[in-house]
Amino acid sequence: MPPDSEAPDPRTAVHVDELSKRIIEQLQQDGRRSYAAIGKAVGLSEAAVRQRVQRLLDSGMVQIVAVTDPLQLGFLRQAMIGVRVAGDVQEVADQLAEIEEIEYVVITAGSFDLLVEVVCRDDDQLLEVINRRIRNLAAVTGTETFVYLKLRKQTYAWGTR
Repeated sequence: MPPDSEAPDPRTAVHVDELSKRIIEQLQQDGRRSYAAIGKAVGLSEAAVRQRVQRLLDSGMVQIVAVTDPLQLGFLRQAMIGVRVAGDVQEVADQLAEIEEIEYVVITAGSFDLLVEVVCRDDDQLLEVINRRIRNLAAVTGTETFVYLKLRKQTYAWGTR
């Protein structure tokens, strides 16, 4: 799903056959893997893999991106912030999505209306984001911050198993 887009309606989702799932798995392991190598792994020609990958890209089901390690880039503080809202949750979600340090915004059910993930250089920047940017939004009634101490697992392999 492309960033900043709404989730597709599951009733109209594109059907993906087992061969396309195997191609996606190959790309999840290494997004730079050649079409020829993928073809060899899944039993298709390079041209057939190229066509299937292009259809997956065109449909918006797949995107190929470089994933960075924030710590190695000098962003030493990551946190998940639960946000409570009075009023239009979608409007607040859109406002939060505009904040540069916020990487992830999801509308939820439960004790929080929204969950947002932030990536910051340090605690001072995290405080700035929470105190002056998130809590300053008129409809935000409360936040709870969950600071990441250590990342143990991060995967992008959903949807093919």
